Amino acid sequence: MTAPTPDEAAADTLPGGPKGARRGDGRPARPGGRVPAALLVPALIGLAFLVVPLIALLIRAPWRSMPELLSSPAVWQALQLSLICATAATAVCLVFGVPLAWLLARVDFPGRGLVRALVTLPLVLPPVVGGVALLMALGRNGVVGRWLDAWFGITLPFTTTGVIIAEAFVAMPFLVISVEGTLRAADHRYEEAAMTLGASRFTAFRRVTLPLIAPGVAAGAVLAWARALGEFGATITFAGNFPGRTQTMPLAVYLALQNDPEAAVALSLVLLAVSIAVLAGLRDRWMAPS
Repeated sequence: MTAPTPDEAAADTLPGGPKGARRGDGRPARPGGRVPAALLVPALIGLAFLVVPLIALLIRAPWRSMPELLSSPAVWQALQLSLICATAATAVCLVFGVPLAWLLARVDFPGRGLVRALVTLPLVLPPVVGGVALLMALGRNGVVGRWLDAWFGITLPFTTTGVIIAEAFVAMPFLVISVEGTLRAADHRYEEAAMTLGASRFTAFRRVTLPLIAPGVAAGAVLAWARALGEFGATITFAGNFPGRTQTMPLAVYLALQNDPEAAVALSLVLLAVSIAVLAGLRDRWMAPS
């Protein structure tokens, strides 16, 4: 039996383990053996904590009266408004969020870290606080809103446009983070090669970079759309809860919970189905086995 060569000995110390400890697809084998109870028990409790409420929602759902509950004009009105506003908010996020992500990923400027922190702040900011901030900025007496009202007669709070603005405010960071990460992972030499061939920077971005990062843009758009669809706090604070004008599905769920719990469960199941559809759409990006 011959002694291992230096290369073989080095391979044994790599994360993948020895050369033989690999699966048929060439990836490192997963560690086997018994799972320690100190890890298994809290893991199962955490899983139950996340799954049991969803199972309870399915168990307590009024399946027999579901068609009648979901056929209510108020429900369809709220659902239609939610889909329209979430889609419009996602379009706003794409128009402004993709250039912002490119700026953060490709341009080195003073204070970039501070700008990135401000962009991601809505992720941790309580939505109600975001709604109050929007009121202070875009309300009729707000810092910007007073000029919009005086110069153009535009009033944003408690309107459908206000719903779109509130949803875009809380959803845009999801798109910016996704697109910025994709831009950092993309090889910028393709852009440089295009510019050496005479393309402008914008043309290189439009013809070269954008197709490369399209999966990241799509994933960020889906996340932003889902976040906008489920927005509650900023919407009710900035846009109010007026049926047919600002009452989206989350607001309809909140209102129905006080008067008709079965209707609230039915509406919640609709949002749950949408969330599952979003996860299914992102399966290949974030849920693929490693």
